[in-house]
Amino acid sequence: MLEPLRQGLPPLDPAAVSDAASCALPARYEAVREARRFTRRTLDQWDMGDRFDDVCLVVSELVTNALRHGLPASTRCATTGQEPPVRLHLMRWTERLVCAVRDPSHDSPVARETDDFSAESGRGLFLVDSFSDSWGWHPLAGALSGKVVWALFRLPRPGSEPHAE
Repeated sequence: MLEPLRQGLPPLDPAAVSDAASCALPARYEAVREARRFTRRTLDQWDMGDRFDDVCLVVSELVTNALRHGLPASTRCATTGQEPPVRLHLMRWTERLVCAVRDPSHDSPVARETDDFSAESGRGLFLVDSFSDSWGWHPLAGALSGKVVWALFRLPRPGSEPHAE
């Protein structure tokens, strides 16, 4: 899972991951709520609850996009005994947090051009770009099929005061 995330990101030492958590999400839109709950619990465990609002918004958008655009229509809202097709990963390094969502599609995410910021949909990747420090995606190889879309959040250095923007 980490190998595709390292491509295109600032240098990360996979051995230096201080915390990691992952959850499988069903092919239902209720999975977005489940992803938010999982994110809340995980960030609270990592004593990062102050980052919840931004991270949760990004996680919600990434999961929504995976459900809406990353699943075949026959899979959407189906309940089968198979492994859920979408998975959320949260990984924390000393100064970085990565949120990654895996889905079975090989299609690249496409940010829509829009001037209508009050639109109900079509702004997901714009929000991801606005609230995270960087984001991207990579196809998966090997036994895992599909892609992973990730967003990176920079964290203050331990012992340093967060800087005012």
